[in-house]
Amino acid sequence: MDSTLSLQSNLYPHVTPAGAYYAVSSNIPSASRTLLHGLLRASCNETASTENLLAWAQTNDADSALNLLYRLQRLEFLYGDESPSVKESSMTDEQLPELLAQLSSTGRALLADGNGLYFANAGFHHETAEEVGLMSSEVAALGEKHQLLVKNNLNIHHNAWGICDPSGQTELTFFPLYAGKVKLVLVVAGVPDLNKEAFVSLIKVLCNRYA
Repeated sequence: MDSTLSLQSNLYPHVTPAGAYYAVSSNIPSASRTLLHGLLRASCNETASTENLLAWAQTNDADSALNLLYRLQRLEFLYGDESPSVKESSMTDEQLPELLAQLSSTGRALLADGNGLYFANAGFHHETAEEVGLMSSEVAALGEKHQLLVKNNLNIHHNAWGICDPSGQTELTFFPLYAGKVKLVLVVAGVPDLNKEAFVSLIKVLCNRYA
């Protein structure tokens, strides 16, 4: 371990939108995802102590856990702050639409399970939400079918699929999300904006519920 690295145990760890997206954008296990999932499931009152860090990273090696934490901080996947985060991990499905609406330029977004059944909806009419939910499972299956082509041959390392207008602006985007072993799909109408705290809050809810 780099001798200059030290843990500031008085700080509260906060996962950034980029870190939250990386954590759930793939079901391929990695040490980084393990630590990020641990942070996303952590209590808002837990500080970055050595004991907590080892638990979040699911390891007994303090040096490797600290190096991993430092690497994720340099990637801007997380940061430390003197104030704890807001507790939102126990939100119900009825409360999720408020978060979903903030992720879309049109205020329309929904969450569906792997079978295409939506369980949280903002802005879509019920009948439309049902159809969009079913479509999301088909799009996700298409993405899985061609993932090797997309990643290895086309060198595209993202798994979101979208319907675009002639200028390239997305009008409907499908984001497969993996909370533990549970696969979900976030569907966003209009231009998506996941780079905000509402997205982190949403991922915390999903990780605490399913991971």
